[in-house]
Amino acid sequence: MNRFCLFIPGVLCLALAGPAHGLTPPPNGVVFTDLGDRVAVAVDNTSFADYYYKDVPRPFLYPIVAPTGDSIVRNYPMKTDVPGEPTDHVHHRSLWYGHGSVNGVDFWGETSKSGKIVHDKFTRMESGMNVGTLEAVNKWVAPDGKVVCEDTRTIRFYAADPTVRVLDFDIRLQATNGPVTFGDTKEGTMAIRLAPPLQLKGKGAQGHCLTSEGVRDKDAWGKRAAWVDYYGPVNDKVVGVAIFDHPANPRHPTWWHARDYGLFAANPFGIHDFEKKPAGAGDFPIEAGKEAAFRYRFYIHSGDTEQAKVGEKYKEYAAEKVEK
Repeated sequence: MNRFCLFIPGVLCLALAGPAHGLTPPPNGVVFTDLGDRVAVAVDNTSFADYYYKDVPRPFLYPIVAPTGDSIVRNYPMKTDVPGEPTDHVHHRSLWYGHGSVNGVDFWGETSKSGKIVHDKFTRMESGMNVGTLEAVNKWVAPDGKVVCEDTRTIRFYAADPTVRVLDFDIRLQATNGPVTFGDTKEGTMAIRLAPPLQLKGKGAQGHCLTSEGVRDKDAWGKRAAWVDYYGPVNDKVVGVAIFDHPANPRHPTWWHARDYGLFAANPFGIHDFEKKPAGAGDFPIEAGKEAAFRYRFYIHSGDTEQAKVGEKYKEYAAEKVEK
């Protein structure tokens, strides 16, 4: 280790450790850097994700880098020149929140008839040694320019454990422009699109899926569960990602729009599609001036579900106090 002396009048020479050639810089927690169109998120001097918020159909996080250094999400449509990647569903942008029917407007797809979730402002951007917090206000704008509703989302990134990557995505859906109904459709909601190796089918697919109820792989679609975990080998290292549905959420345990081609989403609104109940059974109204709050955790880990102790980690999350 390289050392140098710091001379202070009246004090003996203090030998301080300096950075030796080739050594990794010491951890410095979660650091945000606003780049104008996105916020770069670094965890312990390593890039973890960028939060894209300007000139996009809806804000999203991309890429999502596991503790192994490998991205766990599909690159398309952010990158269109990655060999072997599927190019279906252009609206599957890495990690995002959206829904297919909000007062009848589609905030899930990306067509001429779709609405956009437009970034309004950041209300908090606070780096930290153990946790960094990003808070933003967004307007849900219909194709005709009308604001249907707003959301305030708080995303926390953790640096306490170098063997995992953890982010919390808390969102308050606010009926700021009259009553709003999140409609009964499978097209939603708290979502991630996985990299091909984590898919259950398709070119390069080697993934598996397990729910808190013990349901596996393609059978997880439309089922209710407290959490769902996908895992598989990425660059010869087994990695995974689980989404946790907090027990304080409305309609917990949620239903899962968990597809075998890599889409993976918690959706508490799509009861008609998931359970074949009458149309509208899953409608979720919010009175004018009121709001509804949902909390999710993304637990990104090495190893499979058992090795990563996903069930135990969910219990720890569920026991946390809900911040007001």
